[in-house]
Amino acid sequence: MVGIFLPVAIRQMVRLDLFTRHHLISQSSFVGLVTYIDQNTANSSGLLEVNSQGNAIMRVETTPVVSGNRKSIRITTQSQFNGGLVIMDSAHMPTGCGTWPAFWTNGPNWPIDGEIDIVEGVHDYTNNQATVHTNVGCTLASSSSNTLAISGSVIGGTDCAALTTGNQGCGIRSSSNNSFGAGFNSNGGGTYAMKWDTSGVAVYFFPSGSVPADITAGLPQPDSWGTAQARWPATSCDPFTFFVDHSAIFDTTLCGQWAGAVWSSAGIPGQAQSCAQRTGVSTCEAFVQANGASLSEAYWEVRSVKIYQLQN
Repeated sequence: MVGIFLPVAIRQMVRLDLFTRHHLISQSSFVGLVTYIDQNTANSSGLLEVNSQGNAIMRVETTPVVSGNRKSIRITTQSQFNGGLVIMDSAHMPTGCGTWPAFWTNGPNWPIDGEIDIVEGVHDYTNNQATVHTNVGCTLASSSSNTLAISGSVIGGTDCAALTTGNQGCGIRSSSNNSFGAGFNSNGGGTYAMKWDTSGVAVYFFPSGSVPADITAGLPQPDSWGTAQARWPATSCDPFTFFVDHSAIFDTTLCGQWAGAVWSSAGIPGQAQSCAQRTGVSTCEAFVQANGASLSEAYWEVRSVKIYQLQN
């Protein structure tokens, strides 16, 4: 019998459930100029809400000037899963100089239990970068998009181990300029799907208006979706050895190890001019602290997230 992905009710998040069935992390970020706040503080600060369309909104603080960190949201599932299908439908994601948003999954013991970055990028980038960070031993068998049967391009290398690559992992950049940031938002958003099964881990993207009918119907059939944006085959990275007990996570940080490091860099799709050039400010941190209004586009608007598991 052909296996189909069916929703696991306790792990399905839709609109308001995104908040009620999830846990907001309240702690300082170790990678950026933000402090993640609790739900009560987020609600009272206007950083967390459900809008008139029933979509979940997660913002970054836009106070004009701050002397330290800005308030932000990190939300994670309380339950964990091993294998399955994570489908996220979003109308808007954070964008702009200083921003570093991500939608990802992570195990409790990092990096041994692995990390799968489904949606991630910084600043003005328009092409998504999906990445896995693992324990030593997980690799991509090839850097060829044709061999991997993906539409994206491998960047950085084929060693996925966090500790031997300076936490670079195995990144794959989308070929689509509406898969992230302003390009994604101006197109009305879209749907991301991450499939984790015995064949490996794969990420798919469907721009708004081209979401497969089986996803809309709630009976996803990944084998009918065509070419994945990114893929890490099981042949060189056992998906149930290197990824264990994952939770799904949204967050937006500012500056930090990635956005701060490439503040003066240009040439990535969407970033024709560096943020240092575009803003006239020499560091990410100085810009973010002094320009709250520039973060007006630094918010998630999420229609739904659904987590399915394979049943025969």
